[in-house]
Amino acid sequence: MTALDTTAPKQPVRRRPRRSVVLRILPALLLVVLAVVGPWLAPHAIDAPITAPYAEPGGGAPLGGDQLGRDVFTRLLAGGRELIVTSLLVAVLVTAAAAVLGAVSALRPTVGRIVERSADVLMLLPPVLGILLVALSWPGGGRFAVIAAAVVMGVPYAVRLVAGAAAPVAASGYIEAAAVGGERLWHLVVRDVLPNLRATLLALFGLRFVAAVYVVATAGFLQVGPQPPAADWALMIRENAAGIVLNPWSVLAPSIAIGLLAMSVNLAASALVPQTGRKAVSAL
Repeated sequence: MTALDTTAPKQPVRRRPRRSVVLRILPALLLVVLAVVGPWLAPHAIDAPITAPYAEPGGGAPLGGDQLGRDVFTRLLAGGRELIVTSLLVAVLVTAAAAVLGAVSALRPTVGRIVERSADVLMLLPPVLGILLVALSWPGGGRFAVIAAAVVMGVPYAVRLVAGAAAPVAASGYIEAAAVGGERLWHLVVRDVLPNLRATLLALFGLRFVAAVYVVATAGFLQVGPQPPAADWALMIRENAAGIVLNPWSVLAPSIAIGLLAMSVNLAASALVPQTGRKAVSAL
């Protein structure tokens, strides 16, 4: 017998390319940072007319003027922070609520049936109608009304998804052994079920952020949330729709910003999903 060659080179371990992950996260990070610091970078006051209404780009207005002659570029820089903060808060609240309710539903079938029936009823409500019902019945309306409406409309879809992903985990042997051993429900949820759903929850967060951008932008377009003369991307689209032929940038610029925000954040969230959990979220 010949001795084993212990000097043979080892096979390289396949690792996730960090450069690819960074490149997929960078666009979202840059856009979020730009939107957050945008109000401080704006060259003019957001409500100060500096051009003729719907003036073409030029001079001190690189994107032209809006319906009141205000600088579109200034309002574009100042209009993304509230949208991002609101959408981020909605995504966090929806993901957290869905994670807890979905895990509890998988561990307690009776509770799960109640949650699923409630989710089915809420999913029948059209999103626009749901926004109007919640936002218009909220005392004073405003940003908190939009957040409440977005959370109410987002949780039913998310909780069904998490419950489906948590069901196989809840049926596994070690979860059953922990339950028989007397572990409390909150311990099973926080320590045993949710850590195994990290990939699903990351992907869900990205999807919920995109959905929140859609709901918040829709509310802004309907003037349910921010009111004029506030600088808001969705509000800019509504206000300047009549003059899109005169100055297309007054509508195209905020529309492109909303689209890039949704796509870049969703791409970043998918890049953060662990490689071992990608099969679990392929159905998302």
